[in-house]
Amino acid sequence: MAVPKKRTGHSAQGSRRSNWKATKPETTKCPNCGATVLAHTVCTECGTYKGQPVKLADKAAAAAKKPAKKAATKKTTKKAEAKVEETKVEEVKTEETAEVKEEPKAEETAQEKTKE
Repeated sequence: MAVPKKRTGHSAQGSRRSNWKATKPETTKCPNCGATVLAHTVCTECGTYKGQPVKLADKAAAAAKKPAKKAATKKTTKKAEAKVEETKVEEVKTEETAEVKEEPKAEETAQEKTKE
């Protein structure tokens, strides 16, 4: 192990440490709330980093606000269109059956009025 032969003097030690000094930390403003924050750290006021939430609860809330992504493949869109058409057909069938059921009732009430 290397051991110095003589002790380092005060002036040599001071000149070596001349550039070893404290500096002010870099601060920035939070893009979300505007608070002063240390650079490259999470904002202590709102809990965001680079404009995005860091907490899991906040991430879930942000994900819920975002709209759903569009279908990327043609297969999924064709399936989705087929489902929409099926539901439309079912709705039309239910409307037709409802109209058919309502019409006899209207006729029956008309017949009852004529009988009286």
